[in-house]
Amino acid sequence: MQQQHEWWRGGALYQVYPRSFQDSNGDGVGDLPGITERLEYIASLGVEGLWISPFFKSPMRDFGYDISDYCDVDPMFGTLADFDALIHRAHELGLRVLIDLVLSHTSSDHPWFKESRTGKSNPKADWYVWADAQADGTPPNNWLSLFGGTAWQWDTRRMQYYLHNFLTTQPDLNFHNPEVQQAALDVAEFWLKRGVDGFRLDVVNFYFHDKHLRSNPPNAPGIWAAAVPHSNPYARQSHLFDKTQPENLVFLERFRRLMDQYPGTTTIGEIGDDKQYETLGEYTRSHRLHMAYTFNLLGHPCSPAYIHGALEEFVEKTRGAWACWSLNNHDVDRVVTRWGQLGEPHQIAPVLIAMLGSLRGSPCLYQGEELGLTQAVLPFDAIQDPYGKELWPEFPGRDGCRTPMPWRPDLEHAGFTSGTPWLPVSSEHVTRSVSLQEKDEASILNVYRSFLRWRAQQPLLRNGDMTMLPAHEQVVAFVRSGPQGEAGDRLICVFNLLPLPARYEFKGTLLPLPGHGFTGTHDGEVIELAPHQAFFGVLPPLAAT
Repeated sequence: MQQQHEWWRGGALYQVYPRSFQDSNGDGVGDLPGITERLEYIASLGVEGLWISPFFKSPMRDFGYDISDYCDVDPMFGTLADFDALIHRAHELGLRVLIDLVLSHTSSDHPWFKESRTGKSNPKADWYVWADAQADGTPPNNWLSLFGGTAWQWDTRRMQYYLHNFLTTQPDLNFHNPEVQQAALDVAEFWLKRGVDGFRLDVVNFYFHDKHLRSNPPNAPGIWAAAVPHSNPYARQSHLFDKTQPENLVFLERFRRLMDQYPGTTTIGEIGDDKQYETLGEYTRSHRLHMAYTFNLLGHPCSPAYIHGALEEFVEKTRGAWACWSLNNHDVDRVVTRWGQLGEPHQIAPVLIAMLGSLRGSPCLYQGEELGLTQAVLPFDAIQDPYGKELWPEFPGRDGCRTPMPWRPDLEHAGFTSGTPWLPVSSEHVTRSVSLQEKDEASILNVYRSFLRWRAQQPLLRNGDMTMLPAHEQVVAFVRSGPQGEAGDRLICVFNLLPLPARYEFKGTLLPLPGHGFTGTHDGEVIELAPHQAFFGVLPPLAAT
């Protein structure tokens, strides 16, 4: 039996982007009391926990991913007391709470950086990545920022460059310094003592850089860095030296030892790497991260063949690693728009949650996904995201997936705020609001609730192995089974992702598993699937090995 402290193994999560979830005070920005107000809604979805994006003190140049105080709440989101109340209420409802820990970099407003930049001899002089200019005054190497341009910023006080993998106002911490490592662990322990159940570790493979500052080689023609728009020159490099360094594995082992002192807590690492699955496998060994997610299902390719290939590669290359799977988050276009070639939102959303919830790993939903929200289109003058402002119009940024949550169509701004929202509420989203969908038994929201509650009672979907079945032009299919070597039932999972009927050949005995709401059938030879439908069937058990 799965032990309670391993709730995360197969447990479903729900990501909350606090700026856009619920505003409790009318200032147009969501906050912690607003999240607390909506915890019963989150619990009603059938998830085991929530991940909250950053709410720490910050100048908000990157909307909280630029932290100026790791151990306090930004006033726009509330107070530490508000956070304590949120934790208490979530635990009353049986929900675990994970928070977004951004350790690779800080804000340039952080006291650590302010001290570090004063000179080369202060106590924190080596807490950030500083380097001299080359003889001609140019940056130390060719490393690029994900937000466009060089990853180096000249500082006139130290007469040196500092590294920033993101905005110039997000200087990278120097994890080669043991004091920085200890400071990061101290931050984590501050929140663990406060009752958090774990961390989503932002850009976890960016902590260490190559000590020798070697330049990255170019990618081969036609090869692009993962999860980066082709309009961004960052995609043209093979990122061998600016991230994913071997020293990071040793630090993650230290981090895991801290987590193990707090039973029942967990870690999810965000990995953005050219070799995502290999890195996921390395980072999630038993003495490192509990789980990690990649961007392989967060991109634009949307054919069943692509999805089958991505899952097959995961099975082959990760050697039993535990993944946290997501189709949506605060950084990518919403999946019903991104994969719109598969069908209309109301058609594809149900089958996508069924597929997501059946993969080996832990599914993570992003707020509004359960409503089938589409990617909002904003005019340039409404764009807030610095990434979008920099790369407009080829890449309009991430604001279209960050617009406010629609709760009620009869209230101004769909019930998100009584003030002026920081991003406009999409008129299309208002028609998909929570209160409307709760009244419709066949709504996307109620399909999500029903499926997630059913899934929670299926041990084979929560744990164990996954074996891919043959590829098909319309279908993604695989078998879930008990942990390696154990005897027991096996569950075949088959998903028709296109708006056409599908026939998937599977000869043999199958006992249909009911209760999930999908209509696929099996006649002993073929699994018949209506458009956007799924089939779940129990196979005869294998003998133990």
